[in-house]
Amino acid sequence: MGVNPDGVLLAIDAGNSKTDVAVVGRDGTVLGAARGGGFQPPVVGVGTAVDSLAEIVGRACEAAGVPARFAHVTACLANADLPVEETALQAEVLGRGWSGSVRVHNDTFAILRAGIDEPRGVAVVCGAGINCVGMTPDGRTARFPAIGKISGDWGGGSGMAEEALWFAARAEDGRGEPSELARALPAHFGLESMYALIEALHLGLVPFGRRHELTPVLFRVSAAGDPVALSLVHRLAEEVVALSSVALGRLGLLDEEAPVMLGGSVLAARHPQLEERIRELLAERAPKAVIGFVTAPPVLGAGLLALDEVAAGPEAAARLREHYGA
Repeated sequence: MGVNPDGVLLAIDAGNSKTDVAVVGRDGTVLGAARGGGFQPPVVGVGTAVDSLAEIVGRACEAAGVPARFAHVTACLANADLPVEETALQAEVLGRGWSGSVRVHNDTFAILRAGIDEPRGVAVVCGAGINCVGMTPDGRTARFPAIGKISGDWGGGSGMAEEALWFAARAEDGRGEPSELARALPAHFGLESMYALIEALHLGLVPFGRRHELTPVLFRVSAAGDPVALSLVHRLAEEVVALSSVALGRLGLLDEEAPVMLGGSVLAARHPQLEERIRELLAERAPKAVIGFVTAPPVLGAGLLALDEVAAGPEAAARLREHYGA
């Protein structure tokens, strides 16, 4: 079933920690919106995860004063990392009867689209994990599985914290190079040694979910001149540039000016050592790339992708951007 040109649109950005939903008119007006919790189908199952979306969609429709029936639905979803996962999620969303026209994307596409004026460019997102996607106006995309070490990934806040712990443990017990990380990481939790931190993590005295707090500590230690910490920061820069330059090459954008948008909590923090190294390496491997940083909410990107689907035009896109202050 094709897109109904007279209907309203539904934009969903569902990340691991939160979900934003917007009901958008074809003119780019946000008619209603709602926020809910994270979207984690690997944990709860696809059906239950989409059930949680349905509740948030219902609240957005109530705010907009419209029924849950749309000309088109764009859903940018965390954990839609593989085509088979997108297919399963798309079938589940179609089954809700919100629209006969549904597009499911990995949530990184929402971040990319939020940062660019047209659907053309590459985004690298580094939050808890790391991912990269690219798109062109003719519908071509570039992407990676981005499901961890088995798909060749390195980096992200969680990965950086794990690496910092590894180097700090070896620095303290003599197997590795001395590093201020051996003092700074346990001190963050009020502990006096890496041995004490290892014990606390192993026994659950420091909850597993708090490990991400060590990533900013790593960057502070690096900024103070610690060579071990700096090596990890530079390695992350290498990963960001490897992802973005490969994606640009797949899309045929290496030889022309194209945006490379950086997003996620780690990259959005604009750590000087990391940003400087990214710029140096990207200038070597993709000299025509133009670096930008995504600060707009990803649901804006989902809305813009929905407007792209119905060919709503630049005025609608501008109105939507104005609503989100972008």
